[in-house]
Amino acid sequence: MSAPSPSLLTAAADAARHQYHPPGTLYMVATPIGNLADIGLRALYVLSLVDTVACEDTRHTSTLLAGYGLHKPLLAVHEHNETEAAGTVVQRLQQGQRVAYVSDAGTPGVSDPGARLVAAVQAAGLRCMPLPGPSAVTALLSVAGEVGWDGRFVFQGFLSSRRTERQRQIQDMAADARAQVLLEAPHRIEALAQDLAALGDRPVSLGRELTKQFEELVRLPAAGLPGWLAGGPHRARGEFVLMVHPAASAGAEGLDAATLRTLELLLAALPLKTAVKLCADITGQPRNAVYQAALERRAGGEEEDLSD
Repeated sequence: MSAPSPSLLTAAADAARHQYHPPGTLYMVATPIGNLADIGLRALYVLSLVDTVACEDTRHTSTLLAGYGLHKPLLAVHEHNETEAAGTVVQRLQQGQRVAYVSDAGTPGVSDPGARLVAAVQAAGLRCMPLPGPSAVTALLSVAGEVGWDGRFVFQGFLSSRRTERQRQIQDMAADARAQVLLEAPHRIEALAQDLAALGDRPVSLGRELTKQFEELVRLPAAGLPGWLAGGPHRARGEFVLMVHPAASAGAEGLDAATLRTLELLLAALPLKTAVKLCADITGQPRNAVYQAALERRAGGEEEDLSD
């Protein structure tokens, strides 16, 4: 993308200058996840307004800003120096500077550095302002095509790099009927796919390189993920976001009388989460089916988080 004409930056200023952007403020600016054209006008205006841009990677951000015809002093604030660098940002804010923070893509502080920086700024009694923008999560959800879905989902982000822990996390996901959203990097996607295959026929939507030239979107059973990735060397390249679709409802009619009686006895004495786990272990029935039956028996049908 060539540098935008001055008229674009003028349009950004015209659209955004009517809102007050005070000095001494940290601006958390969401940036494109791949396509430079997805930048918001307010983000452009604030990036042109601030005194300093703190960023995850100065080389990446320098290229990003140049794509919009912007050139600003940069300050590296990444996962390895975030605590120390936050002190520098606080000092600049106390001097009345405006500072923007951007990660390499998407919203900073969400599966990216930024949370410690925000905490330090807030602890110093200074202001943070969020600027929303492109999101791989909502981009994928918008094309998931899940009919009848109520929109609830659990954001898992990046699962553990340790296989045993990752498999435990996926077991917990299997017992949760809600949609689950995951992020993954190219060097780990094949290992994740192998473990997610344990979810069997549960549908998964996968987005690869969203918003970029070679974007791919596919929906398939979890068990088919390893085979799809093996279908071409390019399929394991790029950044990934995945949605494990909501589990099909398996109500009490799917369980035998002995299982339901065991569940009722356990629910009478134990919290829902513990009762479901023990009932599934004792009877060998799927945890998601036991969970749905437990909800039907619990007063009000209120759900309880089954994670951990």
